[in-house]
Amino acid sequence: MSSSTFRTEKDLLGSLDVPSEAYYGIQTLRAMHNFQLSGIPLFHFPHLVSALAMVKWAAAKANHHLGYLSDEKHSAIIKACKRITQGEFHDQFLVDMIQGGAGTSTNMNANEVIANIALEELGYAKGDYHHLHPNNDVNMAQSTNDAYPTAIRVGLLLGYDHLLASLTKLCESFAKKGKEFAHVLKMGRTQLQDAVPMTLGQEFHAFSTTLTEDVNRIRLLIPDLLCEVNLGGTAIGTGINADPQYPALAVKYLAEISGHPLLPARDLIEATSDMGAFVLLSGMLKRTAVKLSKICNDLRLLSSGPRTGINEINLPPRQPGSSIMPGKVNPVIPEAVNQVVFTIIGNDLAVTLAAEGGQLQLNVMEPLIAYKTFGSITLLIRAMDMLRELCIDGITANAEHCRDLVEHSIGLITALNPYIGYENATRIARKALETGKGVLELVREEKLLSEKDLEEILKPENMIGPHQILRNLINH
Repeated sequence: MSSSTFRTEKDLLGSLDVPSEAYYGIQTLRAMHNFQLSGIPLFHFPHLVSALAMVKWAAAKANHHLGYLSDEKHSAIIKACKRITQGEFHDQFLVDMIQGGAGTSTNMNANEVIANIALEELGYAKGDYHHLHPNNDVNMAQSTNDAYPTAIRVGLLLGYDHLLASLTKLCESFAKKGKEFAHVLKMGRTQLQDAVPMTLGQEFHAFSTTLTEDVNRIRLLIPDLLCEVNLGGTAIGTGINADPQYPALAVKYLAEISGHPLLPARDLIEATSDMGAFVLLSGMLKRTAVKLSKICNDLRLLSSGPRTGINEINLPPRQPGSSIMPGKVNPVIPEAVNQVVFTIIGNDLAVTLAAEGGQLQLNVMEPLIAYKTFGSITLLIRAMDMLRELCIDGITANAEHCRDLVEHSIGLITALNPYIGYENATRIARKALETGKGVLELVREEKLLSEKDLEEILKPENMIGPHQILRNLINH
């Protein structure tokens, strides 16, 4: 490759040759050389890239309003930022998500890309920074320490509606199955043992209910957690090198640009070092994920078999299940969701440790917090969509088998307990286990209840919810 395909840029440490077509600059290039860790570059999370551009856009507007940035530079920077928020140039955000420097490499990646897009807008070559500078102009009145965490918050706000949409659709899918299976009588189980009758519809409706709780909490929690930003605090929250009017003005413009009701942090020094909001958010993601994993455990159990397991439901077959066992089909979709959840649980621990690992006026572990939080949201969305589309919507019930299990279950004795008494019920249950006979068969043999009484007691509506005890049959 000839030298004409590069441009030379300088920084504190010396000079490097940057590819001439690149919109990033020397500090981005150094970070690319230094941090080859996760293999996940910034552009993997487009909302974060767009949020970085929005922060720079708002800062430029505020600095222009206050008379620190010329009309020409302001216009060029704004146009560059708009293009990035519209999806252009994302491939130029190449720094690894895990990086030292508390996000400085990410901030400089944004500063350099925006500066070089703006330079071309002004008719200059990339790298001609004496016309428009990444630090002096794009980063004016900012530090990584306020621009970067603000961008993380805005990026999460830009994407959380997708999380809500996926979770809502999954809830609706479970609710639909709840209605579809409302007539399917089955045994409920506790400690993996027969308990009392219920319907398969009630079971699936409960899945919907538990996840709907999280829809409501996420809808309220995320904006409340993330809308307070430390933009304007600059290096440690004191606002050094920023106009006194700048913080409120920059946040006002950022709220308008992002479409979210952002507010300046009440204590910029506290907000610059504290990561508590991300810990709480990550915990909420973990909570939802754990619920999802428990549901997937249930689906795997309920579909187990087909001949030697519970086999109350059928999951849609997605692929052959074995290289050696012909005819075997595995519950691969719930299994994959379980593994996603284990990853999210691990991500939450990483966020927790990163938040704890900060010292004094800054938390240098913010890149890990950003990486794991954005990663958890992305994984959770994909897992919920996969589960809904490839599993839940196609589940069918083995209704006759479910009813047969109820009729032959020892747990059926619970429904008879108020009428034959606890002592009789215990004896019948033990005798059923010892002889292999059914509960109803033994009750009939001992004439503890008449056929008419049994028919009334065992009506499905009298077994799957609260009902008036049939007083005339008590102590029959």
